[in-house]
Amino acid sequence: MIFTFASGRAAATFVAAALLFVMSPVGAQAADAGPQKAQACVACHGPEGNSANPAVPSLAGQPAQFIATQLLMFREGRRKDAQMSPFAAGLSNADLNSLAAYFAAQKLAPLARAADAASTEAGPRLASQHNCTQCHGATLMGQQHIPRLAGQQAEYLKAQLRGFKASTRFDMDGQMTSAAQALSEADIALLADYMAGLK
Repeated sequence: MIFTFASGRAAATFVAAALLFVMSPVGAQAADAGPQKAQACVACHGPEGNSANPAVPSLAGQPAQFIATQLLMFREGRRKDAQMSPFAAGLSNADLNSLAAYFAAQKLAPLARAADAASTEAGPRLASQHNCTQCHGATLMGQQHIPRLAGQQAEYLKAQLRGFKASTRFDMDGQMTSAAQALSEADIALLADYMAGLK
């Protein structure tokens, strides 16, 4: 979906209003429900949210608000995926919160890979040049509704960056779509490899 500035603002307003309702303080009951609810996620996202599938993101250690926001976007049909959309359609607000709290509390297992020399050299420069660190943090660990990129699956990162560049990936406020326009395919490959290799 391609958003104009106005529709991007409308999407951001929708999310802000929805999150005021969804992201109420997570109590013990919601946190306790997380492991049970998360069992449905393990088949794709791996035990405790550590994906072994290069095309599927790891959820472990992601900011809780980011997880809840993405689940909400899938549930409301603003973000679409053949597996995630039907799954999220049946989630209550309490489910969103419990899943978000559970996966945010899990420890990210390092990927069994290291970035190659070209990525290690070019990655920090590209991340700074294209403002990755401005939103995702200096160490790319994410914050609030912005995802952790460090240690994420490289193939997944490449697919998302290509989607933003092509304006086919849902983008709440247009920031990622705008940032991705200047990326070449070589830049995308280098950034994804660099980020995946971060501990």
